[in-house]
Amino acid sequence: MFSHVMLGADDLDAAKKFYDACFTAIGGREGIVDPGGRIMYLHNGGVFMVTKPIDGEAASCGNGSTIGFAVESTEQADAWHKAGAANGGTEIEDPPGIREGAGMKLYLAYLRDPAGNKVCTMMRV
Repeated sequence: MFSHVMLGADDLDAAKKFYDACFTAIGGREGIVDPGGRIMYLHNGGVFMVTKPIDGEAASCGNGSTIGFAVESTEQADAWHKAGAANGGTEIEDPPGIREGAGMKLYLAYLRDPAGNKVCTMMRV
């Protein structure tokens, strides 16, 4: 359904430090910086990018928005959460763990990136 996801950030060095730590914790690679300064992550067939807004205005996070990254184990989710929190992320919501609702059990871990964007990992249990 999606070709890619892109988030805005004013401090690309802080964003790269955070997302490099998060993606390598779940088996991905550090981001690639293209000639335009955008940071690109390729993992499990997905494309995730971070950039300064092209209109020159300040980046802002979307209230009510969350970007979720699929993980294959609770250990990956915990490693992602720990790496992100240690590299500029802010722990939010409940600690990583199982959430139940609507007949589903999910293992979730939430952080805010250095720009304030809400991101998480998710695994169906």
